[in-house]
Amino acid sequence: MAHPANPRVSPRRQASAASSADTPTNTRALVLSERAGETLVITLNRPERRNAWSVALGREFAELLARADSDQAVRTIVVTGAGGAFCSGADLKELAGGEDAIPFEPFVADVESILRVRKPVITAINGPAIGLGFVQAIYSDIRFCAFDAKFATGFARRGFVSEFGVASLLSRLVGPGRASDLLFSGRTISGQYAYSIGLAEFATESDNVLPAALEYAQDMNKNCAPTAMAAIKNQIRSEPTLPFWEAIRQAKEIQRASLRWPDATESFRSMAEKRAARYAPLD
Repeated sequence: MAHPANPRVSPRRQASAASSADTPTNTRALVLSERAGETLVITLNRPERRNAWSVALGREFAELLARADSDQAVRTIVVTGAGGAFCSGADLKELAGGEDAIPFEPFVADVESILRVRKPVITAINGPAIGLGFVQAIYSDIRFCAFDAKFATGFARRGFVSEFGVASLLSRLVGPGRASDLLFSGRTISGQYAYSIGLAEFATESDNVLPAALEYAQDMNKNCAPTAMAAIKNQIRSEPTLPFWEAIRQAKEIQRASLRWPDATESFRSMAEKRAARYAPLD
């Protein structure tokens, strides 16, 4: 399939990269976390295994996400991978041990932990996002990727079904036909192609993926109301599945309720006073 000759791409942007943020909390952890202002950067940290997803990594990831979601000092979350990969999929050595090595329900709960986060989650996909790495990418709210990143579902090639709700989510993102292509074939596509079909919202050079994602997150931190973003996140998930007029009805109910939120008062006041709004953190 031909790639577009001149795809629209995000411009190269400068931001306060993770390297200039606080020192990582634990450089020996399987998952690192560091603050960049009001953004928490979470880094999958098994570079020697291309950040393959293990039971222990999943547990640390879920715990960090839960803490970030309850931390009022954190408004947005960026997830990336150490080294040259985002996440190369499940650790095949652990998978070979079957359910004795991977207790199914706790394993799935950790994989799905990103779905329980109320705050915006942005993935900075700096390299291969395969299998479970692909899952984490499409579980996120917004995706930045390198032009030369690699995406693949890989399930059919391993004899697996489409896992973790990917068939539904991928169909929403790129349409049923393209979802069928990626799921049936399990083929690998580039970040540039992923951007061209809407699988990623932004594409840039590999060394700019994290800075671009951070700049985007920090703009939301500065200008957007956390309570409103959490409500919008729920709307994006629920309204497309509702009958048209029911979606309109529910949206009007949320709109009416939001006019009584403190953020609405602050918004109107800041506009009248010609200053930036000072929105409260998410409770």
